[in-house]
Amino acid sequence: MNSSKKGNVLPIVMMILLFGMISFVTNLAAPMGVVVKSQFQTSNLLGMLGNFANFLAYLFMGIPAGKLLEKIGYKKTALIGIVVGFVGVGIQYTSGLASSFFVYLLGAFVAGFSMCILNVVVNPMLNTLGGGGKKGNQLIQVGATFNSFMGTSVPLLVGVLVGEVTKNTAIKDVNPVMFIALGIFALVGLVLYFVDIPEPHMNVAGEAKEKSSHSAWSFRHFILGAIGIGVYVGVEVGVPGTMFFFLTDANAGALDGGTAGTVVATYWLLMLVGRFVGASIGGKVSSKTMLIVASAVGMVLAFMAIISPITSTVAIPVFQRSTTGIAFGLANVPINAMYLVLIGLCTSVMWGGIFNLAVEGLGRFTASASGIFMTMVVGGGILPLIQNGVADNLGFMTSYWVPFLGLAYLLYYSLIGSKNVNTDIPVE
Repeated sequence: MNSSKKGNVLPIVMMILLFGMISFVTNLAAPMGVVVKSQFQTSNLLGMLGNFANFLAYLFMGIPAGKLLEKIGYKKTALIGIVVGFVGVGIQYTSGLASSFFVYLLGAFVAGFSMCILNVVVNPMLNTLGGGGKKGNQLIQVGATFNSFMGTSVPLLVGVLVGEVTKNTAIKDVNPVMFIALGIFALVGLVLYFVDIPEPHMNVAGEAKEKSSHSAWSFRHFILGAIGIGVYVGVEVGVPGTMFFFLTDANAGALDGGTAGTVVATYWLLMLVGRFVGASIGGKVSSKTMLIVASAVGMVLAFMAIISPITSTVAIPVFQRSTTGIAFGLANVPINAMYLVLIGLCTSVMWGGIFNLAVEGLGRFTASASGIFMTMVVGGGILPLIQNGVADNLGFMTSYWVPFLGLAYLLYYSLIGSKNVNTDIPVE
């Protein structure tokens, strides 16, 4: 057993890197919207189309990715995801050379397929490599922490690069970020190709499965929870993504790209902090209570951002570029941005809470429910698109009624919708 665990060290490190890459590539789409908006002179809604294309892929790939994992196993599925991710980011890089908005959208869509596949792989693979139980869960938490770290780095890196450009920011200006993604994909792919991965959950050919007249869709609390996951991801992405547009707009925040990127990065940093706190109290506080508090506080913060005048400013601690590298410093921003950044503490603990409440009591249907959940991540593309459509017509702060209503739904789900009213359905 010990030798097996020692042999798993390298693939564990690679899986943690992939866990981070999921966040890195996914979070690249929103700040890239600012770049695309500048280069192609588009509206906020069109600028967010890359983010929409990235998440739209989940709608098509969520369930097939789960079946692919069952059929060919972790290693081959992960390698397929890595290759697709490399191609997707490569297409986005090519869009900068071709100066093509369509090619950029295609690259974002292809990258989304990769992110969906890898999302299906990394959680169970880390659990398996850790031997399950507490060790497996610990590895997943380590992966989630690195995921948050990489999510924090993206707007910071893009913001710094954009901040260095004086005129007409273009996709090619953020090529260094894409080179980082391509390099990590290549490294992880090569390592995984040459190492052995345990495959305890592959379906054996000819294996019979007992059919049931029921499914995960038979449970009301699961259906409402699946909707909740889509709403949650939309809120999580829409709040910082639209904030980037707001802070760089000449009629709103009017900050340079570098400063705007550091403010948005602080949102993701607070998500990292929130996950640490959530993990530390998770054994004492129920998912229901955690989701109630997070959604209610999030609503208050969103409401304060909406009603506060953008002329009021406040200094908040953010990442800043200095002569010695990246350090913390104070940035003067509209007070609305401070409230929006703090929402990161709330969204940090929502995924686990919604998932746990939605699959409670599902028994044998839990596995299929996980695939459906990945499909519903498409909400991360739909809600921000709607929000930026509102921003184009009614203003940035008015657009935050969209995540406010999303948080209101999550509060309803945590209080009422999460109750299992279908306990008569056999789940064994």
